[in-house]
Amino acid sequence: MSSLEIIAVIISVIGVALTIKRNMWCWWFNFLAFILYAYLFFTFKLYGETILQFLFMLINFYGFYYWLKGKRQDHEIRIEPIAVKTVLMQMCLAAIGGLLFGLTLKHFTDAAVPLLDAQLAAFSLLATYWTSRKHIATWVLWVFVDIVYVGMFIYKELFLTAGLYAAFVLLAAYGWWQWEQVKHKQLANSIGFYPNR
Repeated sequence: MSSLEIIAVIISVIGVALTIKRNMWCWWFNFLAFILYAYLFFTFKLYGETILQFLFMLINFYGFYYWLKGKRQDHEIRIEPIAVKTVLMQMCLAAIGGLLFGLTLKHFTDAAVPLLDAQLAAFSLLATYWTSRKHIATWVLWVFVDIVYVGMFIYKELFLTAGLYAAFVLLAAYGWWQWEQVKHKQLANSIGFYPNR
């Protein structure tokens, strides 16, 4: 356990907590966490996760722009629906992309766990994209992805990071519940129905 890992964990928790609250500051904390973890994962030969952090940075800028644009139009961060067909199609693409990436890592690098690393990277990228688009499905996917991450980080003896991802499972479940409440409230407001308090 290094001081870098400790700082990365703290910054990551703040970033996720702010994402749950739909606070624009989440993008800045997440960006810093990506930088810290890119370096940390590289030192542990988790190359899929290292590359993933750089892709996260790109999506981070997109997410910040998309949320800011929506806030200017609606004066809040609105939850957006996603079709089941779109979810299935994008998950299939993530699985195929993860497999191709994993085979590349396996044959051309000394990656520690190339196939698992690549699949987790692919699905994490999809979940981050869904976050940028304000889809509740992001939290569902994060719950499952983070559970697998816990096992991988224990295997790599990154115990603090494994603990972080265990906390992420709980935070993702809470985020799922929280965004569902917001979605129902936004739906009620949009049709002029105000539930009893």
